Amino acid sequence: MKKPGSTASIIAALLVGGALAAFAIAWRSAIAPIDPPAPKSFDAALVRHGRELAAIGNCSTCHTLRGAKDFAGGLPVPTPFGTIYSSNITPDAETGIGRWSEDAFRRAMRDGVARDGQHLYPTFPYDHFTNVSDDDDRALYAFLMTREPVRAAARANQLPFPLDQRVVIAGWKLLFLRHGTYQPDATRSAEWNRGAYLVEGLAHCGACHTPRNALGAERPSAAFSGGDVDNWHAYAINAQSPAPVPWTSDALFSYLRNGWDPDHGVARGPMAEVVSNLSQANDGDIRAIVTYMASVFGAPTPERQHRGEQVLAQVKSSAAPAPQADAAGAAIYQAACATCHETGRPLPFGGVNLALSTALTSPDPRNAANIVLSGVRPVEGERSPIMPGFAASMSDAQVAELLNYLRARFGNQPAWAGVEKTVEAARRTQTVFLRTAPPPYNVPSDASQKDKP
Repeated sequence: MKKPGSTASIIAALLVGGALAAFAIAWRSAIAPIDPPAPKSFDAALVRHGRELAAIGNCSTCHTLRGAKDFAGGLPVPTPFGTIYSSNITPDAETGIGRWSEDAFRRAMRDGVARDGQHLYPTFPYDHFTNVSDDDDRALYAFLMTREPVRAAARANQLPFPLDQRVVIAGWKLLFLRHGTYQPDATRSAEWNRGAYLVEGLAHCGACHTPRNALGAERPSAAFSGGDVDNWHAYAINAQSPAPVPWTSDALFSYLRNGWDPDHGVARGPMAEVVSNLSQANDGDIRAIVTYMASVFGAPTPERQHRGEQVLAQVKSSAAPAPQADAAGAAIYQAACATCHETGRPLPFGGVNLALSTALTSPDPRNAANIVLSGVRPVEGERSPIMPGFAASMSDAQVAELLNYLRARFGNQPAWAGVEKTVEAARRTQTVFLRTAPPPYNVPSDASQKDKP
């Protein structure tokens, strides 16, 4: 028979052993600081390449607070667990990454660990960046180290205990972080492989367009099936796409290159920021992304193709669907929308035919609510659609009536549920998070220095 003290000793030993194991898993050493490298020490071509990569990675969007200096961080990123603020990635020696070596930068990209050994929250998508090559990490490092240093201390994250303890992230990584750079598929073309490398890595498209599990990790079995970001719904970009007209390679290229496509409309919300940054990428990389994503969408079924052709024929003939019985919504539509959407006016004042609107065929009404409230701003240098926002002139009830009418008349889908609550949340979120309505398609302020190290 064991003595009571013996049982207690075993339990204590197990607890100590468990604590030591957890420490060993979570602990990461600091990497020694360096003196900030001189900007002129970096090759101009490497910096230029890093600039294109940073555009593809959408780095400025997450690391630039509206109205503040580029890459200085401080942007609130809302998550189901609380708000996390982006970090300063300018080469400031005290508050940025000026004292980070290239090895420290690469570790952050691959392992999600800061120079001082702290685990980074996966709002920084290192689960995708682990696919980025050494050469591209080097180019990104060169680009960031040649930006203007900005002194901007990190803001405290708003997370409950124990999520505010970064050691918890080590457990998340054990479950969900898979290491290893992208491996090309020998059965595919070089362009396809380039696109897969960018989409699955630096562009991290799945971070928005893939649903997540209860712990905030992407669900690989549902890749590109649609997700949530900043109170917008990132549409499914696979065979489940709700777009009325199937996407083609040409349409994808037009959308990613110009920010809009005649058969699919204009990019809004976080996607507007993405295509704004992609305007700085080269055509070859855009084509590669399109080639890969076209394979993800797959060829439409005959039924899907036929429905799309019917929509296009209806648009071409200007035969609008018959008005529905919702008198209140119809009256709002006639007063606020029909003048642009039904008169055949040329761009930029002619609105897209709403039979083409993915926002109205989507299973989620959030995007439609956001568009009605905030409007559509023009794409710089393009004759693209524009639309005023109605947040100041319509009540939540009126916006909900309009959306219900638009869904019934143009969406050809079952009615949405809880639309007025969706509108209330959209209005509240647009007030709190300025990122939902950025100045679109603006080249970053340092673009004039793009060829200078």
